[in-house]
Amino acid sequence: MIVAGQANRPRHSAMPRSSARVRAQAEPPGPVKLWRGEPIRLSSSQVTAHDESAGAMPRHVGSIGAPRKASSNPDPAPSMPTDDSALPPCRSCRPGEPLPFDFTMAFQPIVDVARREVFAYEALVRGTAGEGAETILGQINHDNRYVFDQSCRVKAVELAARLGVPCFVSINFLPNAVYQAATCIRATLQAAQRFGFPTRQLIFEITENEQLVEKEHLKSIIREYKRQGFRTAIDDFGAGYSGLNLLAEFQPDIIKLDMAMVRAVDTDPVRQAIVAGILGVCRALGIEVIAEGVESEAEYRLLHGMGIRLFQGFLFARPAFEALPPAHWPD
Repeated sequence: MIVAGQANRPRHSAMPRSSARVRAQAEPPGPVKLWRGEPIRLSSSQVTAHDESAGAMPRHVGSIGAPRKASSNPDPAPSMPTDDSALPPCRSCRPGEPLPFDFTMAFQPIVDVARREVFAYEALVRGTAGEGAETILGQINHDNRYVFDQSCRVKAVELAARLGVPCFVSINFLPNAVYQAATCIRATLQAAQRFGFPTRQLIFEITENEQLVEKEHLKSIIREYKRQGFRTAIDDFGAGYSGLNLLAEFQPDIIKLDMAMVRAVDTDPVRQAIVAGILGVCRALGIEVIAEGVESEAEYRLLHGMGIRLFQGFLFARPAFEALPPAHWPD
């Protein structure tokens, strides 16, 4: 999710830094990540679901990066019931007040320049009349963040299915709005089944500059999401509190280089050295790297020459309101 834009897209916080924030892609009038379609009013009473996925994988799905190397101290396999529907709902999964506002989504492509195809679309929250992210995120608080997080996931899946997204869909999520990963994911599974969207085409992003109070809680979420077949990503990598220490705690499938690290990297030897170091670590761990916020061909060519093949930014496409924009390919 849940979620900010390019160099000229300011980052907006859905709530205090102690709770995760939805990031918004800035593109005038200012972005908000998520979905499209009819305005959504979901209450937490709608957060019950089946533990099913649907459909087949697109041809490139499942081929992210090199095979993960075995860890000398791997996380223990989660001891989850085979039928997650047997788990009792957590307190916040029970019926509550619906959101007092509506929202929708824009989509921005993440491109694979090696294959010259769209690897994924990131869902970006927006107001239903095209308002920027801040108009939505400014209304998120402790009392409604769970329902908002669940609503964003459902809306993203609904719009992805309606638009016929053939690849991954990347959704930012609020880890502090996830109480019990196995039960809180039910709304997503239910939406995927209802709208016929394969859950294996879902990527869940956590923002790396979000200060996490309980890393064990985040690790349990990541384990459960992987068990369910989802891809996981750290967004804005290099901009936050944990940096490489976060990778020592858990290894996602993907990291997204923060745009501040990408900006003018072609003329900055220090940034080039830092990016080279991050790429070396990620190659050793089998983690794919996305360069986000790329706006110039010079930035793109330098990063591509360093071995990055996945890119996101205004150079390739701006977010499109309730639509899938075509990608521009640099010569």
